[in-house]
Amino acid sequence: MIDLTPIVQAAILLIAAIITTFVVPYIKSKTTEQQRQQIAAWTKIAVAAAEQIYTGPGRGDEKKKYVLDFLAEHGYIMDIDALNALIEATVLELNKGTAA
Repeated sequence: MIDLTPIVQAAILLIAAIITTFVVPYIKSKTTEQQRQQIAAWTKIAVAAAEQIYTGPGRGDEKKKYVLDFLAEHGYIMDIDALNALIEATVLELNKGTAA
């Protein structure tokens, strides 16, 4: 059996680096600090709720749809790539246990 843990960890680090390098500056250029804090807060709430509602493996698409719908209901319509990156960053924080 092959241990994929190092590959998964490297992929997560690569995604985090891409988010930090490209997505965060883009979002900052399009929003105010208060808007970014609100978007981040609602995203954390939506991701945490999706994780509780949709348990079990293979339900990532359902979780992402829930988060996107939740954010849209609260008036947060953004570029889909930026929004996906924000969701991924929030999931990464939640999985690491660093989400506030």
